[in-house]
Amino acid sequence: MFPRIREITDAFGGRLRVSVEEHPSGALVVLDRPDLSGRPRVLLDGYGVDVLSGYIMSARLSVPHALPDEHVDGTFGTRFQLKLEPSASLTLSQGGDARLEISAPFWDRLYAELCLVAAHARELGRRAEARVH
Repeated sequence: MFPRIREITDAFGGRLRVSVEEHPSGALVVLDRPDLSGRPRVLLDGYGVDVLSGYIMSARLSVPHALPDEHVDGTFGTRFQLKLEPSASLTLSQGGDARLEISAPFWDRLYAELCLVAAHARELGRRAEARVH
């Protein structure tokens, strides 16, 4: 079943790939843009996935108004930002140059996909914990 890979497309041919991969701690969710040069990508643990899901919903309710940034610490520390100009998008930044921009047309489908991958990631975490005991 793993890795689990799904691709979301927008009306203009933009692509956002969402995948779940096994990791010693359980699972990681990988978000990447295979359609863009440099193929930007970020890695999120369960905490990051939960915060991103909430941030997407907050952004949907906030636009056209600003929203404070959110930060996730840890091995996969991430900064979540809402940008309003030139059009609404979320920017996910991880240490160094890792930056992924997610435009508003992706938000609804990404939110739904994150609900699914969060469940898969929790199950992989449960299995990893069972192997340790």
